Amino acid sequence: MHRLLLLGCLWLLAAPPGSSIFQRPTGTPAPPHLQYLLEPLHPTVHTQRGATATLPCVLRALPHNYRVKWSKVEPANYRESIIIITNGLYHKNYGPLSPRVRLRHSHRYDASLTITDVALEDEGRYRCQLVNGLEDESISLTLHLEGVVFPYQPSNGRYKFNYHEAKRACEQQDSRLATYQQLYKAWTEGLDWCNAGWILDGTVHYPIINSREPCGGRLLLPGLRTYGARDKQKDRFDAFCFTSALQGRVYFIRGHLTFKEAGQACRSHGAAIAKVGQLYSAWKFSQLDRCDGGWLEDGSVRYPITTPRQRCGGLPEPGVRSFGFPSKEMRSYGTYCFVGK
Repeated sequence: MHRLLLLGCLWLLAAPPGSSIFQRPTGTPAPPHLQYLLEPLHPTVHTQRGATATLPCVLRALPHNYRVKWSKVEPANYRESIIIITNGLYHKNYGPLSPRVRLRHSHRYDASLTITDVALEDEGRYRCQLVNGLEDESISLTLHLEGVVFPYQPSNGRYKFNYHEAKRACEQQDSRLATYQQLYKAWTEGLDWCNAGWILDGTVHYPIINSREPCGGRLLLPGLRTYGARDKQKDRFDAFCFTSALQGRVYFIRGHLTFKEAGQACRSHGAAIAKVGQLYSAWKFSQLDRCDGGWLEDGSVRYPITTPRQRCGGLPEPGVRSFGFPSKEMRSYGTYCFVGK
């Protein structure tokens, strides 16, 4: 099996540069349900925040009186929102994505969707639908943002957020509530957290790598434990937030500063005190590594470690360490600042 896969990959690499974009490998028939649309070679498009991404949708032929409709399946409620409709000559944009989307239209068969300045909320499933009377057909693609998931709770302790408060809290920290897929991926990459938290679809989960008594017991296997859907108004948990690459940089200022002095120090450099999501992003994408605890915008004190060492907390895994929410009058810490591009 592995040998067949390898031979298939070598065939693709050896394909002649002049091959038509409409050709399929010999012996690979088009899916019978697609008469006009080409099945995408890669149904998942990987990108980062701030980048430009293109979701491919190419027609093999142009039917009479057709339209192509792009829509997005919203992960919070599974409804489809129309983005753009075209008849090949004219198009119209819809919804909040309108200012940032266009049709690539590199040739007359190309109905691919290009999204500029990709935002956190752009991640998800998209549908390119050919509307042609009784012969409607569609393909689905997924836009995947490279990023990092982090657990978040407020200064007054664990399990204080209802769903709407959790959503706002993530947004205030330059992030958004994570999707189930994002939290699952974070668990496979080592996220181990005992407190349950909201995610974007209104369900509550917690990821466990090392089974232990306070986290469901030693007998339960590692996994993404779930409380299922909860009451978004009444039930209270922590939050799992997701952020991606920064449009700027995070840096550290030394000192023995109060929280107020920390903000002033950043502003004096033409920057702002960094948010929690910005520190996680700098740790993940810029490998920011410091042993120094520093104030952040929410009043917490944290520090990012990419190379674990004994004198920096002693934990064996990389991560963003937290001192919690000390008194804002304490003069024990520096500050992390953020400056945009």
